[in-house]
Amino acid sequence: MAAETSTEVAKTAKQFVLKEEVIVERQWLKLAETTYTDPFGKTRTWETVKRTGNKKGVTADGVAVIAVLQRTLHYDCIVLVKQFRPPINGYCLEFPAGLIEENESAESAALRELKEETGYKGEVIECTPALCLDPGVSNSTTHIVSVIINGDEAENTRPKQNLEFVEVVSLPKNDLLQRIDELVAEEHLAVDARVYTYALALKRAAEKPLQVPFMKF
Repeated sequence: MAAETSTEVAKTAKQFVLKEEVIVERQWLKLAETTYTDPFGKTRTWETVKRTGNKKGVTADGVAVIAVLQRTLHYDCIVLVKQFRPPINGYCLEFPAGLIEENESAESAALRELKEETGYKGEVIECTPALCLDPGVSNSTTHIVSVIINGDEAENTRPKQNLEFVEVVSLPKNDLLQRIDELVAEEHLAVDARVYTYALALKRAAEKPLQVPFMKF
């Protein structure tokens, strides 16, 4: 009975941040100690990572681009990028992504980042609301922007990227998860969680639904 009462209190009590103190701040990030109340009214602290600066006219910190490359007589491919990430001391397979500039829309940022990182020019077909990236650690947010690339257009037949330290990796959409697993095994890559989740969702969506045996009465 006591356990039921505690659960009820936890559901109804309002939690909120009391204060935030910056521990250390550098050019791009800052570490803060956040003081908040738990469901029972007790004061607790949490270490939080946040981006520095305060950009005007932006709806999220950044964008990630799900870019589908479509070409005549070819399978549709998902355009990814591979780059070295110092925090993990290794290479990571990711969606093209980047920060939104001041007074820039998520759609414009997505097309700009796609062009810079892969050389491809695309067309936005969908943009999500601002989504949390790692809310247990940071308040960073992103839009996931879906883009179609017409691979038959002249400028997309030989795309020229602006970032030399980013490698473009295009993988068939119809067996994306398998191809990712093969790359991981061959090159010992890390994979961004968003990329792997997307690939896993594609595989599950292509599977036949569970057949429930017909029962006669």
